[in-house]
Amino acid sequence: MLKLENITYQPQTGNIKILDNIDLNINTFEIVLICGKSGCGKTTLLEIICGLINQQNGNILWNDKNLSARQRRWLCGVVFQFPERYFIGSTIGKELRIGHKSLYERDLRGVLNKVGLSEINLKTPPEELSGGQQRRLAVAVQLLRNPNLILLDEPTAGLDWSMKNEVKNLIYGLKDKNTIIIVTHEPKLFETIPTKTFLLEKGKLDLLRG
Repeated sequence: MLKLENITYQPQTGNIKILDNIDLNINTFEIVLICGKSGCGKTTLLEIICGLINQQNGNILWNDKNLSARQRRWLCGVVFQFPERYFIGSTIGKELRIGHKSLYERDLRGVLNKVGLSEINLKTPPEELSGGQQRRLAVAVQLLRNPNLILLDEPTAGLDWSMKNEVKNLIYGLKDKNTIIIVTHEPKLFETIPTKTFLLEKGKLDLLRG
């Protein structure tokens, strides 16, 4: 279980808390949606959960153990908005191997199968994939790290309707084996997936559904 207790964050350049005593409990293998207007702090909350930035106050616990930012970075796999912009491997195979000392082709094939890319040639450049396939590849890169939590920041941004459904189906396929947090401005897209939905507004997090 992930537990956030009294998480507060105020940017150094601002005079308003964008996260104000946030509390949140997420059960293992649960999917949570966090929605809200642009600039309300959704991405900041993800960055705090995954240890990329530190909150000013509050604690983050996993299975009742208080975690440091470094520990949270090991805990989480993060797919940020437009992840395809950050691919640096010249081929899919090379992209998947980044950060790993040794991976066998069966490892790569196994993770690609999990995200619905089982037929993809490992020598294909990532930029030749469709938008939906690129999002699937970004998730595959994170799954190779065996994270306890998968964090998705606007996973359907910039995609047409069919590709948005591709990504939604991918998330649905992961739901029984992963705890997932999704930041989105399109909560209605995920209505067919059993989720808890929260609204982040004026620094406060309120339950909308679930």
